[in-house]
Amino acid sequence: MVIELLKKLISIDSSTKEGANRAADYCGEWLEGQGLPIIKLENNGFKMIVCEIGYGDKTVIFNGHVDVVSGQPNQFIPIEMDGRLYGRGSADMKAGVAAMMCAMVALKNQDLKTKIQLQIVTDEEIGGVNCSGYLAKNGFLGDFVICSEPTQLGIAHQAKGVLRLDINIKGKSAHGSRPWEGINAIEKAYRLYEQILELPFSKESTSYYLCPSINLAKIQAGIAYNIVPDECLLCIDIRFLPGQNKENILEQIEKLGEGNIIVKMTAEPIDTPIDHPFLAMLGPIVEKHTRKSAKFFGQHGTADTVFFAKLGIPAIEFGPCGANWHGDEEYVECESVYLYQKMLIDFVNAIEAK
Repeated sequence: MVIELLKKLISIDSSTKEGANRAADYCGEWLEGQGLPIIKLENNGFKMIVCEIGYGDKTVIFNGHVDVVSGQPNQFIPIEMDGRLYGRGSADMKAGVAAMMCAMVALKNQDLKTKIQLQIVTDEEIGGVNCSGYLAKNGFLGDFVICSEPTQLGIAHQAKGVLRLDINIKGKSAHGSRPWEGINAIEKAYRLYEQILELPFSKESTSYYLCPSINLAKIQAGIAYNIVPDECLLCIDIRFLPGQNKENILEQIEKLGEGNIIVKMTAEPIDTPIDHPFLAMLGPIVEKHTRKSAKFFGQHGTADTVFFAKLGIPAIEFGPCGANWHGDEEYVECESVYLYQKMLIDFVNAIEAK
């Protein structure tokens, strides 16, 4: 059932708001068709589906997104070949969503003393503020969150934080044939970028990360070949480590004394303790189904986990195996989707047994 459901989800081009909403609507209709209760929500035109089973004081959240990055028309035609299912969103992350939906069906008739809340959202790829951010702000909270991003069945209990900056650098214009009479703002901006790479925060490391990620994302400057540019906008995407402080990073950059700094976006790192009781339950379940030691690791990117973690709710990324998400040959390994569904069911049953 799970692979057929996944094929249907892949066939819905959900790379636009309208398409993602169609995918959410389909998920809601499918869940209702399986006898599950749903709540339909909408915020700023983005739709969400919430489905909850069980009762009691504890709530575990299964969170997944059905929006995808854009793709070619043929990528929305699912192709199953050699144990893999190809298609846009197959790995990121409609496989996780399909497995979570089928796990809810498998669990629905059990007398669960823990609430299991499935959240299906439509804007993770553009930041998640309208959906998971909205849900977190409006009380759709729990004691533990699993976002079913593709993790090769590993458990990502850490993730880097985000600090995105625009830095406006001023120079002095002059004729391009006499650049020594001006001050080239592009050259100043690049020197500043090189200085940022040498700041103390950029040299720090942890057991999972060699260093923060510092991406020179955009440089906007210049109007003509024969004019020394007198202004340059430097856009930098910093992914900082658990244990680092974004205010301290910003202070280090400000002390360089160059340019007007505008903070465009921030997100805190994820650092769910590896000894959390729910992780202690999940690790052996992964080992049982994969027949190898569970891999605990840290993600370089960010996910909808951030909206829950900033409220103090332990959150992880945990999902099926695949490759090339956001690429031309995106695929998910079918066997991993079956295993993932079983792991979710076993995880809920392990909580119930406590």
